[in-house]
Amino acid sequence: MGNLTSALTFQSEEAALVAELKAGSEEAFAWLIERYHQSIYSLLARTVQDQGDAADLAQEVFVKVFRGIGSFHGESSLRTWIYRIALREASNQRRWWMRHCQHEVPMDQPIGEQGEGTPILLRDTLVDPGVSPYERAAQEEERTRVEWALEQVPEPYRTTLILRDVEGFIYEEVAEMQGVNLGTVKSRLVRGRAILRRLLEAPSSSQQPVAVAG
Repeated sequence: MGNLTSALTFQSEEAALVAELKAGSEEAFAWLIERYHQSIYSLLARTVQDQGDAADLAQEVFVKVFRGIGSFHGESSLRTWIYRIALREASNQRRWWMRHCQHEVPMDQPIGEQGEGTPILLRDTLVDPGVSPYERAAQEEERTRVEWALEQVPEPYRTTLILRDVEGFIYEEVAEMQGVNLGTVKSRLVRGRAILRRLLEAPSSSQQPVAVAG
């Protein structure tokens, strides 16, 4: 009987959490990240070829959770649903790695020799790496588009994005500046990045603000 009571209590608590998440509760999302971030990161670090990708993938998982929570209907537990998203992201990363990184030729790979046995490296044969006028213009156009999109991100997410992603402050510094805990900073970053991505993915032909959820 005790196990049944515990199960019912857990289901009720999870249903309440899901309702808060769907309502856009910042506190609920911050709690979710604090609860699952480390375990999701550990899972990804063990399932992708390059462990350096695990942190970025973990962020992407929670972006997907934030954007997809409305489609969660309780067919499985919330924990199972989040892990499923993480495994799908890991699978996508592995496929990308197989298509691209596995066949890359190292820049330091010797491709011949010059006088006195000195090797000629692949990087030594490349064309001038300087940025062309066209590339510079394209970069400037992209920078302007990102700046425009960033301006449309509502507060407090925009300030958090600027402090962390533009200015490069560490999470602890951002938390201290904004007077919030680390979980809230991470939650705001995930939500802010999701909103920014939605804006950047909108058709560029109309530079009009896209409606976003605050």
